[in-house]
Amino acid sequence: MKLILSTTSAGLDASLDPRFGRCAYFLLIDPQTMEWQSLPNPALHSGGGAGVQAAQLAANHQCQAVVSGEFGPNAFDALAAAGIDMYKYGALGSVQEVIEGYLAGTLERVQGPGNAGHHGR
Repeated sequence: MKLILSTTSAGLDASLDPRFGRCAYFLLIDPQTMEWQSLPNPALHSGGGAGVQAAQLAANHQCQAVVSGEFGPNAFDALAAAGIDMYKYGALGSVQEVIEGYLAGTLERVQGPGNAGHHGR
């Protein structure tokens, strides 16, 4: 089981980043074993398509779920097409709280895109 979280820096003590496609790092983590890996977001400064590229990264790493603050329409569609579940951080403030919330089944499942995307912002 692998989760991917959007974070502002590398490591388990990283701050959560509410932007999925434009986060600085992705934290890949197995919530059962707590084995993890941080990856810099290759699409952070791309002109467009960051959400789709982020979704492709999650699919390439065989993640079953993604947890972030929000998902733009292109990221949402790409993740849904790949069969990857999406959850929101909500009011949680740390990676550990997100993992605990995921394992407890208390994270809010995303039912649709949260905004019009960030292209050009």
